[in-house]
Amino acid sequence: MKFLDYLEEWLITLLIGTATLVTFAAVMHRYASGFSIPGLQDWLLSINMSWAQELTIILFVWMAKFGAAYGVRTGIHVGVDVLINRLQPQLRGKFVLFGLFAGALFTGIVATLGGGFVWENGAHYAFFELAGLSLDDVVEGPTTPDLEWPTWMVYSAIPLGSSLMCFRFLQVAYSFWRTGELPHHDHGHVEGLEDAGPGVEFDGFALEDNLHPHDLKDAGEAQKSVRGEGGGKTK
Repeated sequence: MKFLDYLEEWLITLLIGTATLVTFAAVMHRYASGFSIPGLQDWLLSINMSWAQELTIILFVWMAKFGAAYGVRTGIHVGVDVLINRLQPQLRGKFVLFGLFAGALFTGIVATLGGGFVWENGAHYAFFELAGLSLDDVVEGPTTPDLEWPTWMVYSAIPLGSSLMCFRFLQVAYSFWRTGELPHHDHGHVEGLEDAGPGVEFDGFALEDNLHPHDLKDAGEAQKSVRGEGGGKTK
């Protein structure tokens, strides 16, 4: 699954990076066009940037759908689970699995319905035309106002992103069933930076914050938060 993980991360990075660059270019174009500089102002006004807002919206929609799947895989999504965390480990595990399977069911339904909508919104016509099949009684589908892209391509983010999210729910559920652990995301960690001090390990997810369902770990291990160099607990 490493390839899928890397593809997911690179796709999200590409989408948000492109949206940022497009937004920056549109804002700079708008303000620079207001300066009365002979030659430059006329050239800037001749450039049509009306499509930038529409493209940015499309990019953010795609980023949100695939980012939601990434959030399931890495444990970014936050839930208040005060009652579930107070249950016995065996019963708590059943509730956690129920929630994961419910998420998989919901996103699976969204992906199925979204796929049908995309197919009837123009994908049917596009694939039949590509295959050289008869196009009788097949609706071509609308296009976007500014970019004039087929809307079925834009709406494909719904079935694709929801399908990946459904898969991630099932993946996490399987991992939890085998190991009793849920994915955790350290919001304070910055990739590429070393820890603040050698030999010091901080487990922020062992805190009683009730923001995530607790793992089914040994009770003593779950209470650890800070360890010193010698392995003793520091208060």
